[in-house]
Amino acid sequence: MPYITVKLLEGRTTAQKQALVEKVTDAVVETTGASKEKVVVFIEDMKPEHYAVGGQLLSDLN
Repeated sequence: MPYITVKLLEGRTTAQKQALVEKVTDAVVETTGASKEKVVVFIEDMKPEHYAVGGQLLSDLN
């Protein structure tokens, strides 16, 4: 059973998340041969202050 975790900065709509999990699921099915019913996708919303690039918090870069 494939388990996939997607980490995103918060702010995506439910419709965007739905589209994402559909496409990720399809890609996993296509590449691994797993059945669609066995693919589990976790979405983790991250706050900008919990993410850093180049030593700076993303919240400080905006």
